[in-house]
Amino acid sequence: MGLHYVAFGAGTPVLALHGWSPDHRLMTGCLEPVFADLPGYRRLYPDLPGMGESPAGDIDSSDGMMAAVRAFIDEHIGTEPFLLIGQSYGGYLARGLVAERPEQILGLGLLSPVGTLKHADRRLPEHVVLRTEPGVLESLREGEDFTDLAVVQSAAALAAYRSDVAPGLEVADEAALERIQRNWALSIGPESGPPYVGPTLILCGRQDAVTGYEDQYDLLPHYPRATYAVLDVAGHNLQLEQPELLRALVKEWLRRAPTTDY
Repeated sequence: MGLHYVAFGAGTPVLALHGWSPDHRLMTGCLEPVFADLPGYRRLYPDLPGMGESPAGDIDSSDGMMAAVRAFIDEHIGTEPFLLIGQSYGGYLARGLVAERPEQILGLGLLSPVGTLKHADRRLPEHVVLRTEPGVLESLREGEDFTDLAVVQSAAALAAYRSDVAPGLEVADEAALERIQRNWALSIGPESGPPYVGPTLILCGRQDAVTGYEDQYDLLPHYPRATYAVLDVAGHNLQLEQPELLRALVKEWLRRAPTTDY
């Protein structure tokens, strides 16, 4: 069962894994502007099983999700070294992939990543709103859940949410995701092996009330070449709320990471 995906460019492969419930558009929306003036990268954006246009089939665990991602890599990247970026739950899977294929992965990027898997065990700040533009709340459509996570209620953030996040949420297979979430932990913990010594980026939102920022600090001993940045005025959708900082830090990470032409 193949995963639906979109791809752009040519060169060093970059695999981008979105978070729980949205689809590949979350990643293309924030990352394609980064690569607009950076030739030499082949970006691959799959829809994870049960999300976007990728069916879940009989997958009932994160182990099954990982198996689908492994098959995607084997088909579309093979044994070629590649860069890996994961957002939220996609970051959890990315950490698992690094444990399995440290020699193949040239660098690891984590955006608003899951640090502690169980929500009840996470150290989380309260949800707050720090910026609001006039007219934004009045422009919301009936049933639109933009304000559930938004720390920045701006027209630009709302437009990005509508183009990058909401479309995936609308088509997610909720029954399949509920089934998979019952077995959310990977059988082999992502940090159970030796430290990963490749260039790493860990970006968290200071006001992220979903995955937080404190638990991710505990990952640093396992990633000795990690830049760990906590962005103020940013929640779980930090890519919508601090896009300039995200692009600058991702570009810096790319400069630190080798390429297949290195």
